[in-house]
Amino acid sequence: MPPALLLDVSDLSQSYGEIPVVHGLSFSLSLGTIGCLLGPSGCGKTTVLRCIAGFEAIREGSIRIAGCEVSVPGRSVPPEARRIGMVFQDYALFPHLTVADNIAFGLHGLAHRERGARVAELAELVRLDAELQKYPHEISGGQQQRVALARALAPRPELLLLDEPFSNLDVELREQLSLELRDILKASGTTAILVTHDQHEAFAMADEIGVLHEGRIQQWDSPYNLYHRPVNRFVADFVGQGVFLPAKVLNSQRVEIELGVLECDIPALCARGCDDCGRGCRAEVLLRPDDIVHDDASLKRAEVVHKAFRGAEILYTLRLVSGRRVLALVPSHHNHALGERIGIRLDVDHVVAFAPEAASVAR
Repeated sequence: MPPALLLDVSDLSQSYGEIPVVHGLSFSLSLGTIGCLLGPSGCGKTTVLRCIAGFEAIREGSIRIAGCEVSVPGRSVPPEARRIGMVFQDYALFPHLTVADNIAFGLHGLAHRERGARVAELAELVRLDAELQKYPHEISGGQQQRVALARALAPRPELLLLDEPFSNLDVELREQLSLELRDILKASGTTAILVTHDQHEAFAMADEIGVLHEGRIQQWDSPYNLYHRPVNRFVADFVGQGVFLPAKVLNSQRVEIELGVLECDIPALCARGCDDCGRGCRAEVLLRPDDIVHDDASLKRAEVVHKAFRGAEILYTLRLVSGRRVLALVPSHHNHALGERIGIRLDVDHVVAFAPEAASVAR
């Protein structure tokens, strides 16, 4: 039996005055699932989160939490009655309260002993047992983030909302905490939805991700499918790194690019079909850095035009014979100089192909 739906957003539209921000947006989250709204600034993701929280009335559609309708046009359950927890971008901790009192802030309805037990339980969960009597300014940014999380979880909300929770932290701490936060949410069985523009955070935390663009979900899927099976060019460009190379469709199972022939199931690229059509249909194939393998024995060569050292790996930008460029992620002990020509070969498990953009066709 599939898990019950905890959050159901259906045909949500929202605007500010005459300016539309969200258009017919739909998605759902099952109990215990961590979801993410991922997209660039201005795509509408924070507006969706505010609508779910009840901070904004909606223009069209509906929002249901645990089977209860909380938002429809003209009627909205107030935020405090939605059993929602929220972690804000700036944590919003009370500077005059200790860590323990910050965590306990939403537990006024409990008896003193119960409140203390709940604070102790959460402090252990977020690993802040030794910090309970300290004040926010006496602990690190990562610890403050965990206090905000514990405070949001304290009243046992049915849904937790996280608005860019790592934006105030440095890159290394962000990566560490996103993994820690996922473990904490899974340990507590919390259903959550995260809003971020950072795909690394999204991939580290979420079970399901919706990529937003101009107020619409382009694809709602697992991180794996977003990377390897993007449904359109925006998702392909936004998620991960890569470059498009022109291709000739040979038939429904094969495309030819400058580096060779790829065997795959080709998506529908032209309205009349491409199976042995003989028309020389054109396409564009996305190559990720992990699709290009450095191979000294290969006869195919490419010139190193840029390199970015990443510790265990180097991200090379390589110029092909045609002048087009591709990316290759190579173990860092293969340290090649700019201008050097190195052997490469293809290792493409998932071919991502789209019809050429109008600009590409014009060229």
